Amino acid sequence: MFALAVTFVGFNIHWRYDTVSPLVASLVIGVLIGNVGVIPKSFAPGQKFASKKVLRFGIVLLGTQLAASQVIDLGGRELIVVLGVVAFTFLGTTWLGPKLGVSKTLSLLIATGFSICGASAVAAMEGVVEADEEEVTYAIALVTLCGSLAIVLLPLLRNLVGLQDAHMFGAWVGASVHDVAQVVATASTGGKDSAEAAIVVKLSRVVLLAPLVTIMALWAKRGKSGFTAKASQSKVNIMPLFVFGFLVMIAIRTSGVIPTGWLSPLKKIEQWCLAVALVGLGSDVKFSKLFKVGGKPLQLAAISWGSIAVVSLLGVRFIA
Repeated sequence: MFALAVTFVGFNIHWRYDTVSPLVASLVIGVLIGNVGVIPKSFAPGQKFASKKVLRFGIVLLGTQLAASQVIDLGGRELIVVLGVVAFTFLGTTWLGPKLGVSKTLSLLIATGFSICGASAVAAMEGVVEADEEEVTYAIALVTLCGSLAIVLLPLLRNLVGLQDAHMFGAWVGASVHDVAQVVATASTGGKDSAEAAIVVKLSRVVLLAPLVTIMALWAKRGKSGFTAKASQSKVNIMPLFVFGFLVMIAIRTSGVIPTGWLSPLKKIEQWCLAVALVGLGSDVKFSKLFKVGGKPLQLAAISWGSIAVVSLLGVRFIA
């Protein structure tokens, strides 16, 4: 009930200021309340349930927003751009992080968030690899910060980089901005065609979340990766159950079984689930521990953000 109440406030902020993601607003409020020290200890089981179980249900519902036909309609060249951007950003960030002095786990979370779909991707990766909650929140904060800045910066850079064409601008936004809500907010400045192109490209990145999380889960279980597999995932041989559910939802959406009129309500339920989960996660984080992480993760995030923007721009201009 606490997480739902905070989420309701977060959505009210979003309804009043539509450029503010309800997930971001809910997370920030949860973190602030958690640091005031007014949350009873008896809330802990509910906070944990929200940050684990509700989160995974939300990620499963995320699959209802993507049909395989949408990915196919992109065409081979745009798919190559999507794959290239995700691979370059993920591998580059996970490699560079330890070189800068950032822990391997935090580097992995930042890489996942920046290369796939922001906060939900960070949370999904945290579901299979052990990570400190402070690191999870720090990764979400960084991806949120950069994605929010993109809402302002990318439209200003549109003409400068030669993307007057609405479809090309939308493709650039979809390939480079992190959270789905941030993608919509950024691409909408270019009109309907821009927004539609951005959403399809963005959701094509989202579908890569399943194989990426599955690969990392299997690699972590081998014991030589430098990551620790989640204890709760120790009996899963192929992939985490919520990742499988995510893929099943994509298949169901592709089959056409889900009526078009259901997609918007399902999207709202998914957002509420993810927001509730972020409240559960954020309200358990303390600033005193978070500040100990230092400025190096911020440096890594800035480099990762700049890299994905440049690589996706080159891909849209010269490949797609």
